[in-house]
Amino acid sequence: MTTEALNLGLSDHDRMPSDDEQDLLKTPPASSTNGLPPDFDAGINTSAAWTESRDKGRSLSDEETDPNDPELDYLQVPGRPARALYSFEGKPEFREVWVSAGDEIEVIREEVGDGWSLVKLFIEGGVELGLLPRSYYTFTADFASSPSHDRGEASSSSITPRGSPRPDPQPIIPQHTGEWFPSFRRNLMGGKSLNRFSSFVTSGAEEWVLKGAPEDKIPPLAHHRLTSEPDEVVETTLSRFGVAEEDMHYVDEGPSWKIKLPPFRILVHSPAKRMSPLTGSYTVYSVTSLFQPPGSEEDPETESHRVTVQRRFSHFVALHAALSRRLPGIVLPPLPEKQYAGRFSDAFIEARRGDLERYIGRIVRHPVARYAEVLTFFLSCENDEWKREIPKHLNMPPAGPSFYAHVFHPAYNLDTEELADVANRFANHTRAVGKGVQGLRNIFSQVRQARVEMSGAERLLSYSLLALITSKPLATVSTTTLEEEDEIQPIMDKGKGTMNTDGAWCWRDGCTDCLKLTKSMQKTADTLRSVGDMYDDHARRTQLITHEALKGVSHPYTTYAPVIDTHVSTVTRYHESLASSSEAHEEISARCETVLNTTMAEMETYHYQKIEDFETLTKEHLDGEIQLYEQILSKLKSARGNFDEPWYGSLAQTPRQPSIFERELENPRLINPPLTQPTPHVFDSAPMRPVSVAIQEGVGLLLNAPRSSVFGKFW
Repeated sequence: MTTEALNLGLSDHDRMPSDDEQDLLKTPPASSTNGLPPDFDAGINTSAAWTESRDKGRSLSDEETDPNDPELDYLQVPGRPARALYSFEGKPEFREVWVSAGDEIEVIREEVGDGWSLVKLFIEGGVELGLLPRSYYTFTADFASSPSHDRGEASSSSITPRGSPRPDPQPIIPQHTGEWFPSFRRNLMGGKSLNRFSSFVTSGAEEWVLKGAPEDKIPPLAHHRLTSEPDEVVETTLSRFGVAEEDMHYVDEGPSWKIKLPPFRILVHSPAKRMSPLTGSYTVYSVTSLFQPPGSEEDPETESHRVTVQRRFSHFVALHAALSRRLPGIVLPPLPEKQYAGRFSDAFIEARRGDLERYIGRIVRHPVARYAEVLTFFLSCENDEWKREIPKHLNMPPAGPSFYAHVFHPAYNLDTEELADVANRFANHTRAVGKGVQGLRNIFSQVRQARVEMSGAERLLSYSLLALITSKPLATVSTTTLEEEDEIQPIMDKGKGTMNTDGAWCWRDGCTDCLKLTKSMQKTADTLRSVGDMYDDHARRTQLITHEALKGVSHPYTTYAPVIDTHVSTVTRYHESLASSSEAHEEISARCETVLNTTMAEMETYHYQKIEDFETLTKEHLDGEIQLYEQILSKLKSARGNFDEPWYGSLAQTPRQPSIFERELENPRLINPPLTQPTPHVFDSAPMRPVSVAIQEGVGLLLNAPRSSVFGKFW
């Protein structure tokens, strides 16, 4: 792929897998009779178990059934009978089953990680295989004896309790984004996944450090302290082995990633509902890439090259899976949640649109991920071509050690004395940032709510001022005192004298002074009402954008935990190899330097992105506040000008016209609709889907829960 094609967001076709690779991709999960030892257990944290079983998984496909899918093998495995205790609404995209209380199921694996089980559910027309929380069911075999099986000794070779049918052991494929199990429910697991192996193992870094890259796939180059600019011989050799330009990554001094492709912008917009006879209704989003012509980055008026395609959420899922497999050493932002509320509600569609735009925006910000072939393919091809070609990207084997074999860095680019300390300081810093951002998000929610309450207070002040000059009662203000005065001093004609014939706040007809005063006070009341509306709109639109953007900088430690783990593990191997003078350990040291250059380049990427993010967030917040208060100041100055001559004198020339808000005095608009909250970050510890706040408030009223607002007593 040429640089010009990358700049235009275009993509060439990659080579098709060879016959051997296709056979490997179709290989079903191994059992005790086809490759793995009978006592293999995915829970054993050994690199050998991982590396032998890693490539036997099945990559995520796009809603199509493959006859060679290993899931079909699991469907044939008998399981322990069980019964669902509670109803569970599983997410199909995360391979979770949907069960009702009392449904009969079969448990294939009781424990596949973090409290989840692999189960079969018998439904009308077939069998469904998926994940179910362990606490949501109970075994029915525990309540009856089974004379056909030996009950003498407990099983030690299987997690299946005694007395249950014991099938041949089946390996559980460790969780990795894009493998047979898709990305797990990180919101419930606090960022955890089913993978029991460290990222040092799953990314292929350990295999690269210990063994290097496979010679049949990677050219036999001595990867010891290569410069960031490989010579012509190296480039020719890589090209002969099918290594494309977008698969070669360079680290500069720092260490930091070398910029191969200039940044560009991505917009996700114009959602539209579509109908499919097979999958039903779905939503598509327009994805527009804006590329600045070379040399015009400093001129904002230069017209950008635009490439617009239409994508649905499942396409983003496939993109994330493919990127995770091809760039294991790169930190990718977490994919947004599949569903927040009603699938086709305006609030949900807008929330998903914003989340997808922030997600793809952070992808293209990364100096390495932005030139990945599958990304340029995602941003440029038409729908039919995408559906036809994406299985090829998903079926490609994980890059593993070959990713690090394609990383080139300057010689002696590391300070060996600071390697371990850097990881410790980076981990502590990202933890502190995450904690601080969580607190900021909570406070920002309260600030937005205070703006809404200030809006209600300004409206109440406006209504009270109108009630004063018109002598009309305000529904929310108690009139007990006035009623007592009426009893003490009866009035023969109760309505007479409150206003004169010109609508002035006076008992004298023709009083020009009261007419000027009344009209000026009325304009002040209308201005206060407008100020209240400004506060409300600011909280619902401007501040909501900032509140949503704060998700992008939250949980950095959880996001970068794989990099930290890989770095720490590599540093240990690096110091062990430096302590030995053998030639083999010298090669291991060189390969460790490649991994460490990668991890430190990722830390540097976070460093400059953090500066950019918080600078942008702070400036946008200040700009929004300045704009709000400038508008309020302009309104207040205009209201104050009504009391200055010559305008004040001209107000006596015509009778007063009623305010458009007088009719609301009997039913004032003080209670605003529930304030829209941002959708939760996928790593939030206890996220709540946006349900109606009105329902929560209704429950609070039933329980007589007091309002915490300082303005609560007014309404």
